[in-house]
Amino acid sequence: MEHKNSSRARLSPSSDTEDIVALLAPRLAYFAGVARTEHVTRAAQEMQVPQSTLSRAMVRLEADLGVDLFARRGRTVALTPAGRTFLASVERALADIERAAEEVRADADPTGGKVAFGFLHTLGTETVPGLIRGFRADHPRVRFSLVQNYGEAMLERLRAGELDLCLTSPVPDAPDLEARRLDEQRLRLVVPGDHRLAGRRRIRLAEAADETFVTLEPGYGLRRITDDLCAAAGFRPRIAFEGEEAETLRGLVQAGLGVALLPPPTVARPGVVELTVTAPRAVREIGVAWLAGGGPDTPPVAAFKRFLLSRRGHLLPE
Repeated sequence: MEHKNSSRARLSPSSDTEDIVALLAPRLAYFAGVARTEHVTRAAQEMQVPQSTLSRAMVRLEADLGVDLFARRGRTVALTPAGRTFLASVERALADIERAAEEVRADADPTGGKVAFGFLHTLGTETVPGLIRGFRADHPRVRFSLVQNYGEAMLERLRAGELDLCLTSPVPDAPDLEARRLDEQRLRLVVPGDHRLAGRRRIRLAEAADETFVTLEPGYGLRRITDDLCAAAGFRPRIAFEGEEAETLRGLVQAGLGVALLPPPTVARPGVVELTVTAPRAVREIGVAWLAGGGPDTPPVAAFKRFLLSRRGHLLPE
């Protein structure tokens, strides 16, 4: 296994990383096997490769690196200091590869795997936990990576390949995305408990034209819907506060800082009154979106997509 007279050219420090990776990658498992057994013949038997193949691979590995990894004593070998340093990194790399292989095999398992699922903050308290509970009744081994965010941010994560599916509003209409409408949710005008309109049950949105509004920040779907509904009612809302979460806005309303168009709360909040908006029709559509042309879904993603589509018209809790 002596290699010092080998005519094989050594890689220089300036060699491209891609070149050295291509040269070294096939030999790392061989190197780890020889280092573990400290015996070329035994390592060849364990890995079920010809001893000559293993010997040549070690000679070429040392030549490519330009260092001695083994001290040879007959049929046995021992790691040099450089070999011990190299082995530590090789074992970590092989362990990472093994974990990655296990993960992709698990994701392709029709009875298991993982779904990266995004959804709006306002759907996180009841809707999404109920959906996952219902789905896992028939798919108990499927795991979820859950992401809560506003609509535009989730669509960007879809495009980046970080999400498989997302529930969002409004339902996107973009050439690079597929989307299906699943349900709609009524929005209410939320006013403080001591507000002049608090004794009402229903209201036309135009009656709130002179009110101060609290809304979500621009970029949020609910903000766009609020602006559109107010425009349809003939006015532009006067906005005092912008936030990132619906229940925070409800708290601002409770504090008397404005009124807001919001979806129903999970739990009724004291100190506010929620009025049904009779005109214009105040709803937000909720749909599921995924990347168009992204190739076939993994079995768990395909199963969860079918499940969501089967909930069309009854996605939301009563």
